[in-house]
Amino acid sequence: MSALGDTCPFGLCDGTGFVVDEATRVAQPCRCRPGRIERHRASSLSAVIPRKYRGASFDRAPVTDMPGPQVQVVRRFVRDIDENLDAGRGLWFYGSVGTGKTTLAMLVSRSALDAGRSVAIYSLPRLLAEIRATFETDSEGSYVDFLDRLAAVDLLHVDDVGAERTSDWVLEQLYAIVNARYEDERSVIITTNLERDALVDQIKERTVSRLEEMCTLVPLYGEDARRFVA
Repeated sequence: MSALGDTCPFGLCDGTGFVVDEATRVAQPCRCRPGRIERHRASSLSAVIPRKYRGASFDRAPVTDMPGPQVQVVRRFVRDIDENLDAGRGLWFYGSVGTGKTTLAMLVSRSALDAGRSVAIYSLPRLLAEIRATFETDSEGSYVDFLDRLAAVDLLHVDDVGAERTSDWVLEQLYAIVNARYEDERSVIITTNLERDALVDQIKERTVSRLEEMCTLVPLYGEDARRFVA
């Protein structure tokens, strides 16, 4: 089995990404090989579900306490995860603090990972810190490669959009990432405490406009559940 190896999702190869013609002994790339290559390229990105959200489920609190219509949007997205990712569709969770935005977003990311898709999960402040570190301490090639990998994963999940203090540099990096995924029709999930007009003030119209076209809006309102945990 290759370093990229796991079970072929199409049942065609032995996990190496190649199909061998038994008669000619010639190896041809399997249908699964492009996905294997992308997952390998994405392996240095953050794709870990935080411990707090590993037990999250549609069938238990806090999800069972969230508004039904919004939860159903996420259920349908997860049910058709491959189709949605292949089409570049995403979700935009917004609302007040402690209403479950990140929990629902993590359910989608976990579903994508379970389906064998490549996922990158970051809070926006952490993502920008990693871009800064790559840009400032290494070669330009590494910086460009990091952005390329962010652009290429099947699903990019960014929490706390609008939480980073705005600067021209921040705006340019965020736009570059969103625009690359917009042009390649790659899925994005974002969470933010800001409604549209406030988010435009923070990250500018050209970025928000692209996210609107890419994502289904999922508004979440209510009390801050974190304040009432015993």
